[in-house]
Amino acid sequence: MIALNNLTVSYRHHPALHHISGSFAKGSLTAVVGPNGAGKSTLLKSLVGVLPLASGAVSMAVSRDRIAYLPQASEIDRSFPITVFDCVLLGTWSTVGPWRRISRQLRGRIEAALHSVGLEGFEARPVGTLSSGQMQRVMFARLLVQDAELILLDEPFNAVDTKTTQALLKLVRQWHGEQRTVIAVVHDEAQVREFFPDALLLAREVVAWDHTSIVMTDANLLRARSMAEAWDDQAAECHTDDAAAGLAA
Repeated sequence: MIALNNLTVSYRHHPALHHISGSFAKGSLTAVVGPNGAGKSTLLKSLVGVLPLASGAVSMAVSRDRIAYLPQASEIDRSFPITVFDCVLLGTWSTVGPWRRISRQLRGRIEAALHSVGLEGFEARPVGTLSSGQMQRVMFARLLVQDAELILLDEPFNAVDTKTTQALLKLVRQWHGEQRTVIAVVHDEAQVREFFPDALLLAREVVAWDHTSIVMTDANLLRARSMAEAWDDQAAECHTDDAAAGLAA
């Protein structure tokens, strides 16, 4: 589904991701893990084109309109005066557009999605009145109606209660069973081991990328932490010409 070739993403010429190569198989379910500042969110943003690449390339076997991206909850503006129904409706934007009439079938899809996340009857509620867990359920309902082939989730279970987390993990498993490709930034190591068959351990570079049982070893986790502790944000800038020369070598 996705191939990364020597991917480097930089902020002010300092690499947030450094020479990442590898691939996500079609239909795979992968947790992206690593210390704070390891480049996990940066990776997802580079995949959807929010952040430009400093060097390298990303190849995708899916069109942009078949990609769904859920950012961190802190990046979602809940002050905008929109109802739960309209928020979920935005998931159909690529196929319905701004002016098409809401059909009975489409309304039924939205109501079914809200039922799937346990929010039936919430259609008219302003999103600003929802709890963190309820808002995350709304965002997952929007992903349901979007019906994407590739789903990118940035810390989807952060700051939500256990009941909500279990409900959302059930949907993630459902997507995996439907052969959709799901990539999620996850902090809880127990969740990664229990629910995610594959894992990518980052520390700005790839520490390990394989089946979860191979990646989530004490040795790999210790190495990632050691690399994080050794980071020097005042280090010399990383130039793409240098990167290209290293690749050629």
